[in-house]
Amino acid sequence: MERGSLVLGLALTLLTVAVTPTHCSYHSHTLPNVHQEEKVTRLHFYLFDIISGDKPSAVEVARPYSTTNDSSPTPFGSVWAIDDPLREGPEATSKVIGNAQGLYVSSVQDESRLGLVMYVDFGFTEGKFKGSSFSVFSRNPVTETNRELAVVGGRGRFRMARGFAKLKTSYLNVTNGDAIIEYKVTLIHY
Repeated sequence: MERGSLVLGLALTLLTVAVTPTHCSYHSHTLPNVHQEEKVTRLHFYLFDIISGDKPSAVEVARPYSTTNDSSPTPFGSVWAIDDPLREGPEATSKVIGNAQGLYVSSVQDESRLGLVMYVDFGFTEGKFKGSSFSVFSRNPVTETNRELAVVGGRGRFRMARGFAKLKTSYLNVTNGDAIIEYKVTLIHY
C-alpha cells in the first residue's frame, strides 16, 4: 500500500509542477499613425501564359474526376500553377521585367465562356521596381474583351497597395490555351 501512495504522491507533484503558472507578459509596441502621402503608379506590361511546349509557364496541378473527358484547355474546376514571364511588349523577344507566380482556378461551368479566379503575385526583377510586387485576388472573365482585376496588396515599393488592373487579350490560341495578356495597372500605395 505504501508503494501506491508513493506513486500517487509523485504523480500529484508532477501534475502540480506542470500546471504551475509562470509569470510572463505579452509585449507590444504601438506606433503613432504618421500620415504618409499616397502615390499613384501606373504600370504597362504583357503577361505570357504558355501552356504548351516543352517548358510551359502554366501547368495543371489538379482536375476534378468529373471533367476527365473534357478536352478544353481549362475545364471547370481545374487548378493551374503559374510562373508566367512579364515582358515589356507583346513580342516573345521583348525584355523580361518580372514574373507572375500563383494559382488560377477555372471557375465557369459554361463551356462557351472561360473564367478564372486568380491568386497571383506580380513580381518585378528589373528597373526601378526591382524587388517589389503587387498581388491580385480576383475574378477574370477571360472571354470578355475588356476586364478588370482587383489589386489587394503589395510589398517593397508597392507596400499597402490597392488598385486595379485592366486586361486585354493580345493573343489567344483557343486550341492549346496559350495567351498573351496586356496589363494596364493602377496602384495606390505609400
